Amino acid sequence: MRVQRVLHMADEISTWVGKAAAWLIVALMLLVCAEVFKRYALNAPTAWIYDVNNMLYGTLFMLGGAYTLAHDGHVRGDFFYGNMKPRTQASLDFVLYLLFFIPGIAALTWAGWTYFQDSLAMHEQTFNADPIPLYPFKFVIPVAGAIVLMQGIAEIVRCVVCIKTGEWTPRLKDAEESDVVAQQLAGSEYVDEEARQLAIEKSIGMKG
Repeated sequence: MRVQRVLHMADEISTWVGKAAAWLIVALMLLVCAEVFKRYALNAPTAWIYDVNNMLYGTLFMLGGAYTLAHDGHVRGDFFYGNMKPRTQASLDFVLYLLFFIPGIAALTWAGWTYFQDSLAMHEQTFNADPIPLYPFKFVIPVAGAIVLMQGIAEIVRCVVCIKTGEWTPRLKDAEESDVVAQQLAGSEYVDEEARQLAIEKSIGMKG
């Protein structure tokens, strides 16, 4: 199905960006460890480390938004939403995407691009003893906004398909909690088959 290929293409882009950004956690951890060692072992703290930490964390947070949306991981009122039929869920999502998501994310992307241009024009830097450029970080705002906007449009198409067919189209598969549980229990010598299946069913139920 051509629409399904397009949806999976959007999911793949969002997933790739999210997984690539996840490596910033490693960089953030190494940076913090190095700073702790310098500060307490060498008595030589770094002035710019706090700003870099904020930039790395902010970049990770923003670039992970589309990944979470692609895998339906954002928080919602599941008590009411989960009991609705797929067509009703899609109709509700469709309205909310058009009324709130698209205008909000479009405004974020536009404002982020304006902030980046202004920051680049003045070669904006942080305010500390060792200033570092701030405009590369501000460039992340419109980039992340554009990717989330792309994924949001894909979600709207997904809603339209569900409204027509009455069923949600399958999402791009990624590692889920049930997969991790199954993998961990597969090689266990101390868990019988019944307990293994029960643990997997519970992990699926917790996804909600």
